[in-house]
Order: sequence, then C-alpha cells, then structure tokens
Amino acid sequence: MTFKLATTAMVLLATAQIAQADKIKFEYWYGLTGDLGAVVAETCNRFNAAQADYEAVCVGQDGYEKAVQNTIAAFRAGKHPTLLQSFDAGTADLMLSGEFYPVTQLMADTGVTVDWADYFPGIANYYSSSKGEFFSMPWNSSTPVYYFNKDMFAKAGITEAPLTWEGMEAALVKVKESGAACGLAYAPSSWIDMEQFSMAHNVPVASNNNGYDGLDTELLYNTTLHVKHMENIKRWIDGGFATIRTQAAGKTARDSFVEGECAVFFSSIADHNTVHKLKPAFAWDVQMIPTYEGVERHNTVVGGASLWVLSGKTPEEYKAAATYLAFLATKEEQQFLLENTGYIPVTKSTYDALLAEGFYAKEPFINRDLAMKSLTFTEPGPLTRGIRLGGMIQVRSEWTSEVEAALAGQKPMKEALDTAVSRGNEILARFAQTYAGKSFP
Repeated sequence: MTFKLATTAMVLLATAQIAQADKIKFEYWYGLTGDLGAVVAETCNRFNAAQADYEAVCVGQDGYEKAVQNTIAAFRAGKHPTLLQSFDAGTADLMLSGEFYPVTQLMADTGVTVDWADYFPGIANYYSSSKGEFFSMPWNSSTPVYYFNKDMFAKAGITEAPLTWEGMEAALVKVKESGAACGLAYAPSSWIDMEQFSMAHNVPVASNNNGYDGLDTELLYNTTLHVKHMENIKRWIDGGFATIRTQAAGKTARDSFVEGECAVFFSSIADHNTVHKLKPAFAWDVQMIPTYEGVERHNTVVGGASLWVLSGKTPEEYKAAATYLAFLATKEEQQFLLENTGYIPVTKSTYDALLAEGFYAKEPFINRDLAMKSLTFTEPGPLTRGIRLGGMIQVRSEWTSEVEAALAGQKPMKEALDTAVSRGNEILARFAQTYAGKSFP
C-alpha cells in the first residue's frame, strides 16, 4: 500500500489532465510539507480515482501556520477553500470564528455516514463540543515520543529506555561518560516540553481547566512542575549532557540523531517513518515521554491536525467534501496514511484491526503503537483532554522566544517563563475581548 513519493507530481499532473469536466470540484488547503505533504496530495489522487462524481483540488500552503493565515486572508476576499487542514493550535480560534460547518452536522445533512463513536476519546475530545459534537474531523494525529540510539545506550551500559526524567538524566550522564559527543539533541518545543509534559503529569497549562471552561483564562505553567523541568534541561545543557540543536543553529535535533552524533531526541511519532527512510547506521527505537518519579502518569494528548469544513459553499461542494471525509475515515485510507507516515490510527476499529493483523509487530512499524499507549494511558480528565486557548500560535511563540533567551544565558529560566506567561495572558485577554459574551460550545 506504500507508494514512491517521487512519482506524486507526475500522478497529480496526470490526474489533472484526465479530470472530467462535469465532476463537482472542491478546494482543500493543507499545511503539511515535504514527504508528509506528498502523502496528503496522494490521498487526493486516490479519492479522485476512486469515484466519478467529485474532484478534490488539493493545494499545499507551506506549513500549518500559513494554511490558517492564508485561509483568513482568503475569507476576506471570498476565495477560501471548502476544506482546511488546521493544526491543534488553531482549534480554539476556528471554533469561535463561526466560519465552519460542524462535521457531525455536515454528515447528517448530506446523508454520508461516519461512525463518530469509533474515534478514540483522547482524539475526539480535542475537536468536539462539550456535548460531543465533532466540529472538525481528526485525521493526521500524533503524540510525542523520544527516539534513542540503542547502540549508544548499550555502550553506556543502559539496558532499558528510561520512563522517568530521573532515569533519563542518569542515562545521559552514562552516555557522556561512555565518550559520546552528545547525549540529548534538544530543540525547544512548547508542544512537547510544556503542553504534553503538563498532560502527562496532570498539571494545568492554564486556568479554567486549560481554557475549556471559559474565555477569562490565564496561563499557569510558570507555577507548576514545568518550571523545574525547564530548569533541569538548562542544567543538562550547561553540564554537557544535552546540546541545543535547531535549524537556526545549523543542524536539527533529528539530523544530529540520524547522523549518530546524539543518543536521544524528542519529536512526534510522525517522525518515525522519516527516521526509517533516512537509514541511520545504528539500531534505534522509541519510548513514551518520561514523567518524574512520584507523579502518577496520565495520558498525553493528540497533536497533528484535523479537517475543517468552512462556511459559504454550495450544497454540492459540501456533499463532495463529506464524501471525501468519509473516504479518509475508512480503515484502508487510515492504513495508507500510517504506512507512509508515522501517524497513528484515529479510530478504535482500525487500531484493533491492525493489531490483529500484526501490523505493529513488523518493520518499519514496530513500537509505533507506543504513541497509542501514551494517548490512552489513562482516560482523559479535566487537565488531560487538551488545551483550548485562543491565540495559541502566539502563546507558543512567546514561550519559545523566552525559553531560548534563558537557554542562551540571558536570564533565569523562571524569569523567562514568568515573562512568557505575562505576554501570553495579554494575548488571551485580547482574545476574550474579541469574543466577549461568547463561550466554547
């Protein structure tokens, strides 16, 4: 079921040339790029070839943030797409914009069937109302893990990948003592270091149960275990157990890992397929993100993106979009996505079927289901069902800029987090003022 990404452009051209003029077309704007973007384009080709009534016109937007920003600009000109792939950070803004067609309602109105009860709660909750109505359809879903070099661990005498942060620190010390150039390749990530860390430890990111219970919300992550965690990361960097690796610094954390320089890096499970394709010259594996000793582990939450149906389109375009969404929800298409990326199943039936088929017991898929175990480690609670904050893109940016300043020695980590929270709260206050009198449904 896999395909060669190099042929995608040719297939797209061929599809465009033979498209029937009487097909009902709808535009789909997506944010994924590179190999992952090519997989999105191929799902469009597969849909267009699978039936004769509709044509998905799929247009890459060079990143999730640009996809959202370009859609907002297109709305003003009346040239927005029917379907938008938006990442988790854009969820709250889209929910209160009013410019979307809830997918549960869309399917009911068009008579197209999707079994919404089949979706994992930890995925469904992020994109649903308090009453369980899906506003957007989960699709390319992920959660974070860490990747580790098994050969470097073995040389350092480490026999098991640690599940605690104390164990991780001890492992990084051993790796350095074994003569390795780099233990942890570290790239600051609010999604992993702040958001997912908080979920796994059941501590708040913000008040009002992480924003779900009201717009008068304030950030709290500068008052929780997150502060100690970021101070520890700074200490590891200063002690030579971790090294900052970012694109801006000349080499990404993933590159440092794949080249055999660093023993560990943290990323989305979506990177699993890419790491395999880069063919590291060593044995490697993945593990769930650690938690601190004495803290009861909780579930992580979904990352990636969902598909939003936007307002102002014709009934025919909506029927086409609904048909496409139902197509993507099938086991066959979920498996196609999983085989060609590192993403995870979004429905219980697909996951169960893959387990029964031995999907996760063979290369290159071994242990990818650790992401599923992380997502379903506990039932989602008030602090682990997700984050619903307006302006989340900007909130993340404030965290990143301040953490980078602290890591560069420009200020203490606690001061940096306090500043990031203060600026983030200004963003949340503006969002609340923009939507005064409204609440999340």
